[in-house]
Amino acid sequence: MVQEYVSPVRVHKYPFEMVMAAYERRFPTCPQIPVVVECVVTADSWAEDNSQRHTTRRCQLNVEAPYLLKKMIGVDYIFFIQKNHLDLQNRFLEIEATNETFSSRVSVLEKCKYFVHPENPQWTCFEQSAVLDVKNFFGLESTVEKLAMKQYGANIAKGKELIESFMKEVHDENITELAPWKKGNQEYNAYLRNVVSRGAEPKSPSITTEIRQSSLSDQYTLDSDYIKRYLGELTPMQESRLLQLRKWIADLQKGKVPSDTTLLRFLRARDFNVEKAREMLSQSLLWRKKHQVDRILSEYETPDVVTQYFPGGWHHHDKDGRPLYILRLGQMDVKGLLKSIGEDGLLKLTLHVCEEGLKLLEEATRTSERAIQSWCLLVDLDGLNMRHLWRPGVRALLRIIQIVEANYPETMGRVLIVRAPRVFPILWTIVSTFIDENTRSKFLFYGGKDYLQPGGLLDYIPKDLIPDFLGGPCKSDIVDASTYVPHRFYDYSFVHEGGLVPKSLYVAGAFTERDGDPLSEDSVYRCVSLGKGQIHEVIVVNRDPHSVLTWDFDVLRHDISFAVFRSVHELTIADDNPGSGGSEKSVLDQKNWREGEHYHRVEPALHCHDGESIQGSHVMTESGSYVLQWRCELLDSTPRAAQLVYFHETLDSQQYKGSMSSLQSGTSGFSCLSGKSVASSCPSR
Repeated sequence: MVQEYVSPVRVHKYPFEMVMAAYERRFPTCPQIPVVVECVVTADSWAEDNSQRHTTRRCQLNVEAPYLLKKMIGVDYIFFIQKNHLDLQNRFLEIEATNETFSSRVSVLEKCKYFVHPENPQWTCFEQSAVLDVKNFFGLESTVEKLAMKQYGANIAKGKELIESFMKEVHDENITELAPWKKGNQEYNAYLRNVVSRGAEPKSPSITTEIRQSSLSDQYTLDSDYIKRYLGELTPMQESRLLQLRKWIADLQKGKVPSDTTLLRFLRARDFNVEKAREMLSQSLLWRKKHQVDRILSEYETPDVVTQYFPGGWHHHDKDGRPLYILRLGQMDVKGLLKSIGEDGLLKLTLHVCEEGLKLLEEATRTSERAIQSWCLLVDLDGLNMRHLWRPGVRALLRIIQIVEANYPETMGRVLIVRAPRVFPILWTIVSTFIDENTRSKFLFYGGKDYLQPGGLLDYIPKDLIPDFLGGPCKSDIVDASTYVPHRFYDYSFVHEGGLVPKSLYVAGAFTERDGDPLSEDSVYRCVSLGKGQIHEVIVVNRDPHSVLTWDFDVLRHDISFAVFRSVHELTIADDNPGSGGSEKSVLDQKNWREGEHYHRVEPALHCHDGESIQGSHVMTESGSYVLQWRCELLDSTPRAAQLVYFHETLDSQQYKGSMSSLQSGTSGFSCLSGKSVASSCPSR
């Protein structure tokens, strides 16, 4: 069983040479890490010019394990070999530690590195990772793994404090500044070597004795501050899982990575299981791309019937600083809304609210100067009756809940249910089974008028923000759309009254019951299945020189090659039906044309692997026909066809205002879809 652990990069606000002087103070013993009994130097050598040092230590560690386990394995101490390579000229220290004890049964490889901050030469970065491989350990593999995880986490936590502690010792020795290693300056280099080796020579007169004005309490590691400030308190293992997921996504996306808060939400939704979180996030990112969810905030136009009759809106914040959304569900005419805007309309309204919520969380985090990661939902059920149990409406509601649960996990911090009538348990029994167990645990229910008693809403919402319809002093008037400012809606309170939607506003055919994804008909992406050697092509005829051809596609199964060609001749394809399987020959080959004479390759062939997502563009400097070509590269006899979903668009040369530097072809791959997700996202034709 192999486990990998990665820690965030720690940034210390000290020059590299000062950090090295502090680092060396932890040997041969370190009271702050009592598990280390002693470290004995077995080899130590310096380069002739004092620029590099190679050190090997044999470290004795006390086994932090239960007494019975110690008796079973027959040892009280274990030994590690630590090899350090210090390069003062290039300013880095590499550390590698491996276990000597039980090396045939357990393999531990820990790597650390100190190096100069890439943007500030006066700061020093520290990164740390470890790989644990428990091969065979007397049937105690799981126990050993848990002990190793616990010890690794403790070491990381202590490592944050050690540099600060030892830096104080360095300052107490009147060493307040160390210049970098200097080629040819033998006297100073010898002094520098002595200081970073814990030597006892007197202070060099060339080194300033002025103590820096910044206090030690102000010297914190920036990454830890970032995590606490924007992500909240995380354990070392949770930090490691976050970095693993980010690296996993970054390796496939080639730089297009969701925010740390987004990654953290999906990790929490899957109990920090990286593999499960990656699969959930991959499916969500493909869903967002397929249905253009990123455009909802800028493109969504609120229907008039929603403005007049949807009883919900953002209403200030709760006592924890969370954005507060109020939904007067008892005043909501579910049937009327569905008959007016349809299930798609209600879903898009919900997604718009969720996207607003994500923006509100960002704003709340900035204004509160601490991490605000979820919003609060207050649901008023006054007026709820059997008409709300209209079966098509409940079915539509459940589908919307499933979509929200899958794509906005861990955004709900608390749900306050007030004025719940006797009919509510029936609805709750139906709905609750579709709500994640962790989310259900955040529900608080209040029947009658006890919500204003001790232990009620006043425990969670400031008294002056209790809305007037619940007996509070805060007005919740409708805000006219013309006064709505997107980046300031956190300050507004606009909860509509709801009520029955007049039948005169019903739209024929607006609501029809159907299976599958409610947004499937709106997708701009097209799905294609290709057998071995088959080709799918799209022809774009360009009559606007310097317009921009863009493409975006995901490889859902097997490997596919992609290229772009141009011909001065106008081309057409008889059948461009997505999913039809493509053809055996390119439209270019069917005309017996030769590359370089009748047509030219304007983008080189790109080999795309299963799970990758590709985005790119080409400035069409000349008129003619451009051919986007996907070719199946199956090398085996698998009966399943390759699959991809794609979208292409031409940006007009006169309208395009973006930077040309943003139009470089790129590769990413957040999809990594399982067979289940492929089947649901792009069914075989």
